[in-house]
Amino acid sequence: MKRRAIISVSDKTGIVAFAQGLAELGFELISTGGTFKVLEEANIPVKYVSEVTGFPEVLGGRVKTLHPLIHGGILARDIAEHREEMEQNGIGFIDLVVVNLYPFRETISKSGVSFEEAIENIDVGGPTMVRAAAKNHGRVTVLVNPKSYEEILNVLRENGTVSAGMRKRLAAEAFAHTAEYDRLIASYLERQLEPVGGFPRTLRLTARKVQELRYGENPQQKAAFYINSEAAPGSLARGEQLQGKELSYNNWVDMDAAWKIAREFDSCAAAIIKHTNPCGVALGSTPLEAYQSALASDPVSAYGGIIALNRVMDGTCAEAIKQSFYEVIVAPDFSPEAREILSAKANLRLFAVGRGENEVNSRWMLKSIDGGYLVQEVDRGTTHVDEWEFITQQKPTEEDLKALDFAWRVVKHVKSNAIVVTDYRQTLGVGAGQMNRVGSAKIAIDQAGEKVKGAYLASDAFFPFPDSIEAAAQAGIRAIVQPGGSIHDAEVIEAANRLNIIMVFTHRRHFQH
Repeated sequence: MKRRAIISVSDKTGIVAFAQGLAELGFELISTGGTFKVLEEANIPVKYVSEVTGFPEVLGGRVKTLHPLIHGGILARDIAEHREEMEQNGIGFIDLVVVNLYPFRETISKSGVSFEEAIENIDVGGPTMVRAAAKNHGRVTVLVNPKSYEEILNVLRENGTVSAGMRKRLAAEAFAHTAEYDRLIASYLERQLEPVGGFPRTLRLTARKVQELRYGENPQQKAAFYINSEAAPGSLARGEQLQGKELSYNNWVDMDAAWKIAREFDSCAAAIIKHTNPCGVALGSTPLEAYQSALASDPVSAYGGIIALNRVMDGTCAEAIKQSFYEVIVAPDFSPEAREILSAKANLRLFAVGRGENEVNSRWMLKSIDGGYLVQEVDRGTTHVDEWEFITQQKPTEEDLKALDFAWRVVKHVKSNAIVVTDYRQTLGVGAGQMNRVGSAKIAIDQAGEKVKGAYLASDAFFPFPDSIEAAAQAGIRAIVQPGGSIHDAEVIEAANRLNIIMVFTHRRHFQH
């Protein structure tokens, strides 16, 4: 009995070579629409689906394969009862189903796509064939991924048949394919019904395992890295490791923290991270200048840290970095000279994020709790300087505002309670994660040392009492940026005026727990 395959694919990658291989193995090929045309033009023997069903495509192509002669051939089991029914009804077995679906994701990603266009790109016949074949994987082989074509051809050439274990694996992949497709459609339709910015009634996430990691935060914890199926180009998850040891769980967490700080700035910036907090952040006219300034902020803590740059790493910067020990360097890309220089440090991980918009790629942030998830919007951007309120008698100059803006953008990425002390483009001291704000302020001020005199201080949340203002004044801080909003704001402002410190309110908090 001649084996039959039905082929109907939106993604035509590799389909001609695969179909040619099937034809050479004696398969009778059935196809539809654009796939049929491609195979026919390649002189591959193929039947149009209407030749099999005896029924034309109708409703503008909405109905092609939805027919008992197709689905009976796919769903039939090789048992006497089914064979008898098939013979009575003129149904032939279909042994191989090769289908991938209308490009719904690509369609809804296009700017200005209409609702009507999106709906027309919802595939019906394709998922139905895929699900039917996957259900009947005891007999039928189903392929939804062009990357599997060569493997299956080789198996058929060597063994004449696909093993039960392989059919089961391909069926699982097929159901995952249709599940993700339905998830996209459901999420798209729900967004049409929900208010802008509203939370979905059902949180649907799909992520693909990229690799298992050596362990998690600690050796006794297993871990793996998954990529969100909707991650955009320019996101960390879509980047590429160019050299070095395998990335660990903690590496990924720190890389994320470093990259988020670096891309906070339009100007050339460098950030050095340890345990998700910055040892140093700085701006510069070149990557080298930004890196050297960031390193100077806290060279002791920077040892063994992770560097992120928002510019392509060049040779001069690579030469400087080569002199110290770091775990990972993250950048949009690395010049050939930089890669050559850093290749001498075989264990140093180089990670190229690639090109993309300088913006947050995710809409939601998730945090797992015991038995559930907390979901919140990503904390995008921050308050523009033009929206700040100058609330003290002393007003900031343009130079003050530049420095305060730098400090404010850095403190957003420090674990709360967060205080940073900076000059106009370099961190001088960082106080992170203390149980009270005075403690964070003291750490940042002490770390800044003599450079604290005339420096700038940023707080991620309001000062509940004047004590931190008094400590800042005693150290010689020139100006403070903070959200405001405490019931004791009047006392805090009075202290700033009395101590001759400039203070501005942003009216936006940046807690990071």
